[in-house]
Amino acid sequence: MPETTPRHATVYRMVTPEHTCPWGLKVVDALKRAGYTVDDRHLESREQTDAFKAEHGVETTPEVFIDGQRIGGHDDTLRFLGKPPPDKDGATYAPVIALFAMAAALAAALSWAAHGTIATVAAAEWFVALAMCLLALQKLRDIEAFATMFLGYDLLAQRWVRYAYLYPFGEAVAGVLMAAGALMWLSVPIALLIGTVGAVSVFKAVYIDRRELKCACVGGDSKVPLGFVSLTENLMMIGMAVWMLLKPAGVGLGH
Repeated sequence: MPETTPRHATVYRMVTPEHTCPWGLKVVDALKRAGYTVDDRHLESREQTDAFKAEHGVETTPEVFIDGQRIGGHDDTLRFLGKPPPDKDGATYAPVIALFAMAAALAAALSWAAHGTIATVAAAEWFVALAMCLLALQKLRDIEAFATMFLGYDLLAQRWVRYAYLYPFGEAVAGVLMAAGALMWLSVPIALLIGTVGAVSVFKAVYIDRRELKCACVGGDSKVPLGFVSLTENLMMIGMAVWMLLKPAGVGLGH
């Protein structure tokens, strides 16, 4: 941004007893962080807001003016400040990174509480089990949306549609039981089944058929590309199931 750019902005945003525009708050914050002095003007009723829109020929608020020049709304202002707004439809790994980071933090906390250190086999087991639970929770937020996206690539679900609806529950049950170290006769077969079918389905869709799809691993509204992340989820379940079958007695969760 050129050095001659004025450092004073006027923002018109909707603030009524019933509604405070979040985009208005965000644009005021962005301008202040960029070093602007902000003349924050509130549109305090629907009538006042409609009159402002009609006067300036705009359809939405907030509206930003700098040195008498109209800049535009929230996204236009971010672009003016050299900060392109997030691509709402673009691919992102942020939800998966956040989920796995939270699972790791919780696993470390549990290990510390139980063993006084985070460097334990139990911490690794808890990480996988908690990640499975959190992933299942994301799917269960909107199971219809998940099932619709999942049917686009899962081989078993395409043959038996109800599997798409059972999958999140199976992942949740397996994750909870593995976190508790209980009923391995139930959790291990579930994890092996859904993990193996999932891994084969993802590998075929992405690496053989070369399809560009969104991953249903974090829910039906996911913008995460199908590929490495979903394959990792399934391989984690397979690995955890095999470990639970083969691990030495007394090693791991709570021991």
